[in-house]
Amino acid sequence: MVLVGDVLDVRALGLVAVEVCHRDAPVRWVATSELADPGPFLEGGEILLTTGLETGAWHDQWDGYVRRLADAGVAAVGFAIGLTHAETPAALAAACRRHQLNLFEVPRRTTFVAISRHVAHLLEEQESTATRESLQIQRKLISAAAKPDPVVAVITALAAALDGATCLMNPDGRVVTGPVGTRRNEFPLDEVAQDVKRLQAHGLRSAAAQSNPTLSVSVHPIGLRGRASAYLAALVPARASEAQRQAVTTAVALLGLIDEQDRSRATTRQHLRSRALELLAESDDRTAQLVLEVDQPAAELPKHIRFLRATGDESAIENAVASLERRGILAGVYVGELCAVVAPAQAKATGSQLAEGGLQVGVGNAVTPGDGATGYRTAGLALAQATEVSGVVLWDQVIDNGPLSLIDPEKAAAFAESWLHGLDSEQLEILRCFLRHHGSRLKVAEELGLHRNTVRNRLAAIEAALPGKLDDPQTRVSAWIALQSAPDDLRP
Repeated sequence: MVLVGDVLDVRALGLVAVEVCHRDAPVRWVATSELADPGPFLEGGEILLTTGLETGAWHDQWDGYVRRLADAGVAAVGFAIGLTHAETPAALAAACRRHQLNLFEVPRRTTFVAISRHVAHLLEEQESTATRESLQIQRKLISAAAKPDPVVAVITALAAALDGATCLMNPDGRVVTGPVGTRRNEFPLDEVAQDVKRLQAHGLRSAAAQSNPTLSVSVHPIGLRGRASAYLAALVPARASEAQRQAVTTAVALLGLIDEQDRSRATTRQHLRSRALELLAESDDRTAQLVLEVDQPAAELPKHIRFLRATGDESAIENAVASLERRGILAGVYVGELCAVVAPAQAKATGSQLAEGGLQVGVGNAVTPGDGATGYRTAGLALAQATEVSGVVLWDQVIDNGPLSLIDPEKAAAFAESWLHGLDSEQLEILRCFLRHHGSRLKVAEELGLHRNTVRNRLAAIEAALPGKLDDPQTRVSAWIALQSAPDDLRP
C-alpha cells in the first residue's frame, strides 16, 4: 500500500514535514478542499490539500477543523503556503500535534495537480506490483498442490509467501503438520488450538483471528462440505499485503479441494473395507481377500482373527474407525456398529482402546478367516453383555467359562425360540435390561427412560408370557440362556 511517508519521500515535490506522527498511514487518494468542514465529502485515507483560502482570520478555529478531519479518517493535510498564508500557521501545527494528524507543507512552486499525479502513479505502481506478487504466489501454491504430498507442500509454500508461519491442526486441536516458516518459533500453538476447538461448532463458514502490533494469526476450517477435516492457521506480519491475504484464501481453497479428493478416496476405501468385513462375517474369506487387494494389493488376512463389534455415539464410532484405519486395522461400519478384524494378540488391547473412547465393545472368539461367521456371532454375544461399567467384554469371559459351553448350540437355539416366542422385540429388550441389572426395576426404568410403574406393568406382561415368575432364579437362568442362544431374529 502507499503510505504518507512514500509521498513525502518524492523529492521532486519538495514537500516539508511539519507534524508527521504516522508515516505509515495508508493513502487511498488525494482530495482538495477549501471548506471549513470537508469531512462529509471524504471517505477516509485521503491526503487533503488546501491553501487555507477561508482561514486567513482563524485563531481558535484550527482545533475544531483538525478534529473533524481526524474523525473523517484523513491520512494527512497538505498545507500550501505563499497564497493565503506565508507559512504554515502555528495553531494548525499545534492542533495536528494534539489530534495525531499528519501535516506537511506544500511549497509555492508545487502544484496540487503534481501531487495528485505522483500519488496516482504510486498507487498504480503499487497495484501492478501487488498483482504480479499475487500471481507469482498463486502459481507457487498451485504448483505445490500438484506435488506428491500436496498438503505439506501447500502450507510450506504459503509460509514462505507470508514470510511468517503456518500450521495444520486436527479438529481436536492436535498438530497435523507444522508449524513451518521463518517465524515458526513465534507460533502460539496453545492459543490456536483453543480457537480450533471453538470453531468446531460454527461449521465451514467461520474463522478466527488474533493479533498484536507485530503479527496476526488467522484460523480457517478446511473442507468443502460437512464438518471441517482440519484447520489452517497462518501467522502473518501485522501489515500483510493484499497478495499475502489472497494467498491465505487460495491456500484454504486448495486444501479444501485436496481434502475433497482424499474424502472421495477414503469413501471408496471404506466401502471396500465394509464389504470385506461383511464377507468375512459370512465366512467368505476368499472373496474378502480379493476385495482387500483392490484397496491394498499386498494386504493379507492373518491365519487367525478375532471380530470386534462396538456400539456408541455416531461421532465416537466415526473417530474410532478412522483411528483404527490409521493403525492399519481392517475396520468399518457394518449393520450400524463398528466392526473390526484383528489378529488375536491385538484383540484385548484394541478393545480396551475403543472402550476408552466411549464405546461398548464385544470381542469374539479366535477363528480362522474361513469361520468368520462364528467370530462375528460370538462378538455380538459378547457385546450384548457389555455395559458402561464393563466397557469391553471378551467371548472367553462370557461363553468359554459359562454354562452355555455345555449346551449343544442347535438345542440351545431351539430352546430359546420356544421359550421366547411369546415376546416382541420391545419386551425382549426390557427382559435383557432386567437381567443385566439383576432384577432392579429402578435401574431398568433409569436405563430405558421409563416410569417405574410402566416398567412394573411391562414386566408383569412379560412374566405372563413366560413359564415362571421373574423373581424365581430358575426362570432368570432360563431367560438368560434363552437370550444368549436366541436365533438371529431374536438377538439384539
